[in-house]
Amino acid sequence: MKALSKSRFKQGLECPNKLYFSNSPKVYHNIKNEDSFLQALASGGFQVEEYARLQYPGGILVDAPYEDNDYQDLADQTSELLKRENVVIYEAAFYVDDLFIRTDVLVKKGTHIQLIEVKAKSIDPNKDYNFVSSKGKLVSSWKPYLFDLAFQTYVTQLCLPDFKITPFLCLVDKSKVATIDGLNQFFRVKQTTDKRTGVDVLEKDKIQLGKNLLYLENLTEVVSKIHDSSYKYYDNLNFHEAIELLSEIRIKNYYPNWPAQFSACKKCEFKKDDSTEGQSKLSGFEHCFKTQYQWTDTDFSTPNIFNVWDLKDPKLMEQGLLFKSQLTPEDIKYKEAAGKLDRTERQWLQIEKERDNDFSEFVDIDGLKAEMDTWVYPLHFIDFETSTVPLPFHTGRKPYEQIAFQYSHHIYYEDGRIEHANQYINSTAGEFPNFEFVESLQQALSEDEGTIFKFATHENTILNAIRTQLKASDAPNKESLVSFIESISHPTKGNPDSWIVPLRKQNQGTRDMVDLCKVVVNYYYNPHTFGSNSIKKVLPAVLKSSQFVQEKYSKPIGAIAVSSKNLPDDHIWLTKQENEIISPYKTLPPVHKNISQEEIEARLSNIDNIDDGGAALTAYGKIQYTDMTEKEREDISDALKRYCELDTLAMVMIYEHLKSLV
Repeated sequence: MKALSKSRFKQGLECPNKLYFSNSPKVYHNIKNEDSFLQALASGGFQVEEYARLQYPGGILVDAPYEDNDYQDLADQTSELLKRENVVIYEAAFYVDDLFIRTDVLVKKGTHIQLIEVKAKSIDPNKDYNFVSSKGKLVSSWKPYLFDLAFQTYVTQLCLPDFKITPFLCLVDKSKVATIDGLNQFFRVKQTTDKRTGVDVLEKDKIQLGKNLLYLENLTEVVSKIHDSSYKYYDNLNFHEAIELLSEIRIKNYYPNWPAQFSACKKCEFKKDDSTEGQSKLSGFEHCFKTQYQWTDTDFSTPNIFNVWDLKDPKLMEQGLLFKSQLTPEDIKYKEAAGKLDRTERQWLQIEKERDNDFSEFVDIDGLKAEMDTWVYPLHFIDFETSTVPLPFHTGRKPYEQIAFQYSHHIYYEDGRIEHANQYINSTAGEFPNFEFVESLQQALSEDEGTIFKFATHENTILNAIRTQLKASDAPNKESLVSFIESISHPTKGNPDSWIVPLRKQNQGTRDMVDLCKVVVNYYYNPHTFGSNSIKKVLPAVLKSSQFVQEKYSKPIGAIAVSSKNLPDDHIWLTKQENEIISPYKTLPPVHKNISQEEIEARLSNIDNIDDGGAALTAYGKIQYTDMTEKEREDISDALKRYCELDTLAMVMIYEHLKSLV
């Protein structure tokens, strides 16, 4: 039994072809299903939904196992409840004309219904033009949520034509602050549950929620304009046409052959990637291009334009230029820059090398050497692990406020010695760690004036956020910490509280962190990255290409001049399987070591491995549980330390390879 639900409607609006692929999850591979960051964000969304219900006490849940598709039974339960004069319903169900929705919260008073859609997306109610721009157009980032709400309102009104339906978005208000500690831990994300949200609410009747952190926005006017086609998702498809098309795709399960578009195809999740090799599931991306462009298997093995780094021009696809072999430098507006690779130079490098099946590295030796000559030994490599959650861990903190709970620090000395010098982790539930975090970092980096490295912009963004928190605090050492932050960072773009560094007359610290990612972008290209500059792509590419790094790190830690604070001397960072290097992240020991399966199952965390950022984010949320045993907290903390240590060692490996090239 199938129906067009609100989630399918929203997905179909992204691209109607996606709805066809999602109809057959056992047939078509979906990259998003394996993304740990997306899973962590989804869990936060479900926590907010359960939190929102508690703002409407006395509600009745329309209950059924979340995989149950008996739409009519759920709708009948809802109809029975709506016979009451006044009622609050959680997950009210409406089913008509093969359209099915479940509303997060529904409040009925007489013939007036408040339809409340809960989202974990944040909003600042004090800001102008949140949903509609000053030019009278829908703000693009809100479009999916507004059309989702419009769809729910439409289906509810079809089922209840005599009622007045008022649609609301219930959002996280980032201008508010939590008035209790440990709010997040009352909403436990479970791996196995029969609840749709996957969240158990602890002691629901006893929770002291404190100040409500949500904001309710009446969107009647916007929804009405979507219904009458004043606002469209696509210029050639109005709201009612979209419902008709997507409902037909869902029910009849046919491929709509929606025209491929560059931006959508570039980020399509129905593709195969390295992790899907050898799996039997199909690629939706391939289905589209076989159908619309008559691509053959040979064409799919021919380098195409969809992975070219930072390529945004849809005109290439419109002109039929789909393969790298078809492109000329003029097509990407190629130009050269003095002293470093221009964006288009880097794009052309990727295009040429993939076109020619050339996997040799490119390095601008003169440019890279000139950059390296400005660095001061000893070199410091740092990496932060951070968390932003909609329901704050600590009193006085805002939703989605940055929490810096961990860092790792490696030092590379001029004689080639490498020391895992410092690390910090806060694993105490209920403690706001940011100021202690920066104090520890200050101590770690103040022994000398050596150059400090980050990878990408994250660390700079976090330090900006902590600086703002410090300035608003009464911390006794805040002036010293603010001065330290300003010395190793620079203001983020659009920061209303920028700063000027004395003597330099510019807003850049005297030891402003060097972005190793930018160094790679400016002077080095490895074809094994296929255009990506993420450290999780650059590191494996370097490991494939660097004989020096391979030989050094294929020996036990105790046999090389690289110290470790978290792993034994016999641990080997680089191992091979069938002549392929195994990612060092996959060789990290599991969270649970030397304990029985029974003990593992009794633990609160349900975390086996921490080998990526999404898992680290989830792990920190778990160790905020005050009822977790100290042993489990310690095991998770140790696993986080091992993971973060590898993040900074990965930077060292990349640096060593670049150094070996010049």
